[in-house]
Amino acid sequence: MDHFATSLCAVRALDPDIPVAVNRPWLVTAAAERFTSGFNASILYAVKANPSPWVLDALWAGGVRAFDVASDVECALVRGRFPDATLAFMHPVKSRKAIRRAYFEHGVRIFALDSADELAKILDETDGAKDLTLVIRMAVENTAADLPLAAKFGIAGEDAVALLRAARAATREDLGISFHVGSQCMDPNAWLKALADVSEIIRKAAREPPDLSLFFHAIETAFETMPVTMNCELWAEPGRALVAEATSIVARVELRKGGALYINDGSYGTLFDATHVAWRYPVRVLRANGDSVAAASTPFQLYGPTCDSIDAVDGLVDLPADIREGDFIEFGMLGAYGVSMATRFNGFGDVVDVTSAEMPWASQYADAVEEVCPQGRLLAFKRQG
Repeated sequence: MDHFATSLCAVRALDPDIPVAVNRPWLVTAAAERFTSGFNASILYAVKANPSPWVLDALWAGGVRAFDVASDVECALVRGRFPDATLAFMHPVKSRKAIRRAYFEHGVRIFALDSADELAKILDETDGAKDLTLVIRMAVENTAADLPLAAKFGIAGEDAVALLRAARAATREDLGISFHVGSQCMDPNAWLKALADVSEIIRKAAREPPDLSLFFHAIETAFETMPVTMNCELWAEPGRALVAEATSIVARVELRKGGALYINDGSYGTLFDATHVAWRYPVRVLRANGDSVAAASTPFQLYGPTCDSIDAVDGLVDLPADIREGDFIEFGMLGAYGVSMATRFNGFGDVVDVTSAEMPWASQYADAVEEVCPQGRLLAFKRQG
């Protein structure tokens, strides 16, 4: 590539009869430095904008260390140039071969998606990897953009809530959200609106419960405005909110068969909700002889004790990698509809009391979320990370 001091110098020297691209790498580096120093965010360059090697080198010189790649070719290009770069495969629809090569050949661990089918593809082609960062592409308003980009990609509403929950259950790593307000958007408020809309989806997916007193206040205030309060009593009939955290279920591992554990409780016993409603109850492993269990975890399929093939927990449960026959799995938050819904099919079950004030789930799962119970003090938990 020829180098000249100015465009005019290039014209004078070349006298070109075809168009000539005049590159200014220093401007790319300056722009990169402005973003990396001025924006409190991780900066990922969208390689599709210009994949030229000189652009990538100028960005690297300006401090950019992460790249938004949209194809297998872009993965190979950036990884071949910068072995330590972070690659995020942000195209919401990818071929199966591209996913597999990105993961196994180029070390990509970040994948975007906007559908349950794409989630299934990613999990299939990475062989069920648990070290994925999954980024859900949300559909947001594009009215402020000169070039709207909302028609082709993005998920919204209850579908987005369901996909967020499915993605959270599929990985032990971070869960992300992305959106595009459209190209050439000149209104900063477009991002405010998009972030507010996305925040609402996150709240619905996480279902973080407000303080219980707020529920009391809202109901009591509304009741006072009713035209029947003169001789009327307000009744409340809570069930799960009062008893959910009061009981845990301890089930014994009867057999480990590879990635499957056969335990002595299940869908016909006290784990009906855990098997058929697909809630993720907090779990821990108890070893009767007091030996410690492995810190590393592995996803397991859990099967109940009956002869019925549907007696199985929906989805995989992360448990210590060295779990074995004779270990006990304690499922928390089953004080509601656990023992009360158990049958005696094949004849399993017993009940005991404990007097300890221990709340094991509080230390194991730090972020309380509403999952098992709609209101309450410490209701259910999601994994950190």
